[in-house]
Amino acid sequence: MRIFVTGQTSVHWGRKEFGNIGNYYVTESFFRQIHLTFPDASVYTTIQLTDEFCLREKVKCVPLELYYNWSEDDLSNALLEYAIADIYNKTGKLIDTTPFIDEVLKSDLVIDHSGDMWGQNADLAGENRFIVGVLKNRTIQLLGKKNVLLGCSPGPFNDEYLPIVKEALINFDVITTRDGLSKSLLKEAGLPVDNVKEYTCPSYLYKGDDFEIVKNKLENTLLYNKSKPIIGINICGWNMEQPPFSKWPRANDEYDNFIGLIEFITQKLDVNVMLLSHSNGFLMEPEFKLIHGRDFPILKQLYDIIQEKSPNDKLFLLDGVYTPGETKSIISQFDLFISGRLHGAVAGLSQSVPTIIIDYGHEPKAHKLRGFAKQLDLIDCVVDPNNLNNMIDKVDEYWSNREKIKNHLDLKLPEIRLQAQNSYKILKELVNN
Repeated sequence: MRIFVTGQTSVHWGRKEFGNIGNYYVTESFFRQIHLTFPDASVYTTIQLTDEFCLREKVKCVPLELYYNWSEDDLSNALLEYAIADIYNKTGKLIDTTPFIDEVLKSDLVIDHSGDMWGQNADLAGENRFIVGVLKNRTIQLLGKKNVLLGCSPGPFNDEYLPIVKEALINFDVITTRDGLSKSLLKEAGLPVDNVKEYTCPSYLYKGDDFEIVKNKLENTLLYNKSKPIIGINICGWNMEQPPFSKWPRANDEYDNFIGLIEFITQKLDVNVMLLSHSNGFLMEPEFKLIHGRDFPILKQLYDIIQEKSPNDKLFLLDGVYTPGETKSIISQFDLFISGRLHGAVAGLSQSVPTIIIDYGHEPKAHKLRGFAKQLDLIDCVVDPNNLNNMIDKVDEYWSNREKIKNHLDLKLPEIRLQAQNSYKILKELVNN
């Protein structure tokens, strides 16, 4: 059997493995579940991955440009493929081909692995990116191949593309969502949901590293021989009130609400706070090196503002560069975690760490945050970063009830993990029918 994995998360080499840490939680778990479901399958993808990952996880990469290449030809190529597939669908004749069409025709199952980018927000990553992706979906469908939109949080959609978006949605053999709100939001928007099934995110299945090994990188921190409670905090550009998420530098006053939150925790609750980045970057020359990503400068500026204003001996900044496995392991040691990254929150929640999710502070916002919280019966754990009182009240509540929340997660997580696994079993049913 041959499986082709494509979609809006198709990115340049290194981005999936050495960028946003949450992307790695999803990517490793995704491919492992595919192989558990189809042990003998050959898996190909437009996602660009390292040779080490491909060897370990039994994946083969095809060129990224088959899907999207940040080129002025991307849209015209996608339109050509759509036209070829449409004629094939109506006549049974393949009048022309492209490398993408060749790959599709060789495959038994084509999986769209777009996550939360199957919607207009994909255009933040490149011009016409979403409509190119929709045309690719329709090409696959018109060629008569089984096409699945797997583990997504679709939307929002602009009205100009709604007819073809609806056409693509209807013609997926199955759509699985990874949150508790996407299906109802599609229905409210008047879009078809007969083929939509609700599951949970594969990131809940990512294990992380053994903390006893990770401790060696934390010798000079409170985590090495932890003796007092620690609340971990991560924030990123999405949590700031002023867009865009990539804005840099930022004015000191943009951090006022987070400063107020940390002052409440360290002064009123008398608890230590540790700032932790949930993104990395990398250098290729003169040799590969993992470096800090987008989150760290934000956390460093927040830390410096507070220490320069009035030195706080209960506030600490983890300044190391940590792999996804190490990062998840570190999060396991927090007594409470406040995360501005969704999959940072998953790293906490999946280890029964009471976790508060910081919402986006500016548009475009994403429903996935509340959708994940809803599935855990913790819909109220999402806070507004532009409302200091809301953040303080929630932290106060969660700190007082942390043992109760931990027990709730201990009971809920087996069900969440089982749902994540079952979302892949449905593929076997589809292929066998």
